[in-house]
Amino acid sequence: MEPDCLSPLPAVTIQSLGGEAGVRKLVILEVHMNFQPKGIIPAMVTPVTADGKINVEALKKLTNYLIEGGVHGLFPVGSQGEFYALTFEEKKRVTEVVVEEARGRVPVYAGTGAITTREAIALTKMAEAAGVSAVSVITPFFIRPSEGELFDYYSAVAKATRLPVLLYNNPQRTGINISAEFVARACQVENIVGIKDSSGDLTLTAEYIRRTKERFSVLAGRDTLIYGTLCYGGKGAIAATANVAPKVVVEIYEAFKAGDWKRSLEAQFRLAPLRLAFDLGTFPVVIKEALNLIGIDAGVGVPPVGGINPAAKEELRGILRNMGLLQ
Repeated sequence: MEPDCLSPLPAVTIQSLGGEAGVRKLVILEVHMNFQPKGIIPAMVTPVTADGKINVEALKKLTNYLIEGGVHGLFPVGSQGEFYALTFEEKKRVTEVVVEEARGRVPVYAGTGAITTREAIALTKMAEAAGVSAVSVITPFFIRPSEGELFDYYSAVAKATRLPVLLYNNPQRTGINISAEFVARACQVENIVGIKDSSGDLTLTAEYIRRTKERFSVLAGRDTLIYGTLCYGGKGAIAATANVAPKVVVEIYEAFKAGDWKRSLEAQFRLAPLRLAFDLGTFPVVIKEALNLIGIDAGVGVPPVGGINPAAKEELRGILRNMGLLQ
C-alpha cells in the first residue's frame, strides 16, 4: 500500500506531552498543522544598490506593491531573490525587512535551503526568530545526495523548527529531481506541508497531487504552468513574474477559484510572454530589469550577473507595454 497524507493524525494527549509545556506544544502543533500554503506567492527579488548593498527602501516598496496587488503571501530569499549570492546576515536583513513591512497582512515564506543540513537548520532558525509563517527549503545543490540522505536532510530541518516546511524542487538549478515517491513519504512528517515544483514537468506535479491529496499543498514553480497545476488540484503558485505583474498572476488563481476557467486561462496566456522573456538575460536579472522599468529600483544581478543589453531591454519594455504595465 503506497503512503499518502490522508491518514488521520495520531491522537495526542496533553499528558503525553507533559503538563503546561505540553499544552503549549499542542497549540503550536495545531496551528501549524492547520496552516495550508495557497494562492499566489511572489518569489521576491532582492533589490541591491549600485555598490552591492541591500536596497531596503526598494524592498519595502516592493513588499507593499505586491500586497496591494492582491497576493496571498511573500517569499523572500529564494532563487529569484539570489539566496546563493547573499551572506547569512544579508538573508537575515531581507527576511526581517519583509516581515516587518508586511505587518501580518499576508504570510511570509522564507527560503532557507542550503548545501549542508547544518546551514539549512541555522537559516531556518533565523527565519523563525524573524517571525516568518513558513519556510521553503530547496534541495542541496552541487552535491547529489541519495533519497535516504535527502529524507534525512528534510527531516532534520523539520525537526529543528516549529514552522511549516515546504519542499522545493528545482532540478534544472540543483541537479536533483524530487520523486513522487519521496514526496509521498516526506508528507508524513508532521510539519512538512507542501512543495514548490519548478521542474516544469506537469506529469510529476500531478503525481505529487495524486499521492498526497488535500492535506498537502502542491504549488506551481513554473509560471507558465499555474493554470495547469490548478486544474490538477494544486493550491497555487510561487511565481517570479508576480514581482512585476501581481494582478495578472492573482487573476489566474482568483478566476479559477471562482469557476471562471476561461478568464483564468486568458490571464495565464497574458502572463506567458513575461515568463518566456527570462531568456533575455542571465537568471534572475530579467525580473529585476522589469521592475526597474516600472519604477521599482531593483538594481541588477549580484556580480558576476549584471544587467541586460539595450536591445533586450527594449524587447522587455515592449512586453511590459503590451501587458499594460507601461504606458
